[in-house]
Amino acid sequence: MAISLSVVLLLAIILVVMIRGGSVKAGPVIVAILFGFFLASTGMAPSINRFLNSIAETINSIRF
Repeated sequence: MAISLSVVLLLAIILVVMIRGGSVKAGPVIVAILFGFFLASTGMAPSINRFLNSIAETINSIRF
């Protein structure tokens, strides 16, 4: 759960920066948000969640 909240917060910050920078207008942002919202309710959501979790675990396992 902590990873999901962190990703959501990171994406929200990136989105705000892109909107304020003028590289993305409000219309495409609304479409992207709605797409993500409706994608989360499809059968693909568990697969996407597992994929993102595996990426997070891989990054977490990297030792410097």
